[in-house]
Amino acid sequence: MPIYEFICDECAHAFEKRVASSRSRVACPRCESVKVTKQFSTFAFKGEGKFVGSRGSSCGGCTSSG
Repeated sequence: MPIYEFICDECAHAFEKRVASSRSRVACPRCESVKVTKQFSTFAFKGEGKFVGSRGSSCGGCTSSG
């Protein structure tokens, strides 16, 4: 099951939820509202809408500082 990121439209709480399908109803764990918006994962996309999979690097030359 994939994990999706959501933001509650009622209380603005950001949370992650494992869902069985894209049609599953998701409720905010803080206020229990079902008015939530699915977010795009920041690690899954590279500029200009190009998908970066697990085999590619999205940074093209970054180095770790420690």
